[in-house]
Amino acid sequence: MTASRRLALATALGGAVLTLITVGTPLAASGAANGAPSPTYVALGDSFASGVGTRAYYDDGSGCQRSPYAYPVLDAARIGATLIFAACSGASTTDVRNSQLAGLDGATRWVTVTVGGNDAGFASVLTECAQPWWSSDCNGAIDEARAVIRNLLPGRLDQVYAAIAQRAPSARTVVVGYPRLFNGEDCNAGTWFSPSEMQRLNDTADLLNATIRARAASAGFDHVDPTTAFLGHAVCSDTEWINGLSHPVNESYHPNRNGQRGYADLVDDALVS
Repeated sequence: MTASRRLALATALGGAVLTLITVGTPLAASGAANGAPSPTYVALGDSFASGVGTRAYYDDGSGCQRSPYAYPVLDAARIGATLIFAACSGASTTDVRNSQLAGLDGATRWVTVTVGGNDAGFASVLTECAQPWWSSDCNGAIDEARAVIRNLLPGRLDQVYAAIAQRAPSARTVVVGYPRLFNGEDCNAGTWFSPSEMQRLNDTADLLNATIRARAASAGFDHVDPTTAFLGHAVCSDTEWINGLSHPVNESYHPNRNGQRGYADLVDDALVS
């Protein structure tokens, strides 16, 4: 991979974080069909919640890449809720606490939150591991991410979940995890993931989900783990729910529209159970 190619990939996979310096006003959309007031659903989190990877985004001026195909939009329509769509591409736990909680209040019925991957620097890890082995330190990047997940992320998640509970004490809050990205095959020209690297990246996704699940349980929140539902739909599978290296490259390694529908099918069960 040339230096310019590495720079482009790094910029695209990690550059969404930069757009979070100024987060736009959350998008609100009504799911009510009869004109009556509908309960409020607030969607928080990062690019997996905003819908990056679906290739279609609201022109809301925020830079958050919120998609009409994202699982919060699909589920708000299904459950007849007014959606406050605060999720934003690149968001970390700090961004959620500082920029996404304003829509929560005592009347909020539902909350979903997908966050933690950016705290672990997963975009940077993928950028490192996508390079040929002789020019990268994939294992070192994975080790650093795993250290953050083990040592720092639990406390950060606790802060997010406590803030949600304080602002929306009556809401049903569903914490949504992340899928494994790889099936053991790298079919994308321009990336050099080895089988062992892909396995370690999947193991790291499992560690991330286990950490999220444990902290959600401690907070008394429901948890949705998409791992099983996404099996057979990883990058390079016959039916991909996750984009591989894509053009434009910021669509890479995120759920596509089928993946967001898969998320929606899991999350709506948790919202109305």
